[in-house]
Amino acid sequence: MNQDTIQGNWKQLSGKIKSHWGKLTDDDLKVAEGNAEYLSGRLQERYGMARDEADKQVKAFEKEMRHH
Repeated sequence: MNQDTIQGNWKQLSGKIKSHWGKLTDDDLKVAEGNAEYLSGRLQERYGMARDEADKQVKAFEKEMRHH
């Protein structure tokens, strides 16, 4: 995970993150503020995902955003 990509584009990405994972709240995104590890933890909690799956989804999302 390229933490700098997530942090540097957080304002733009937060809307896309919210539409991608609708169960995340505005508060989740505000607290996460570019922290991919925290975001992964929220996915685990909100969606009942295993840590590996949540990490994989965050990495895939980040990769997709770099190519757009």
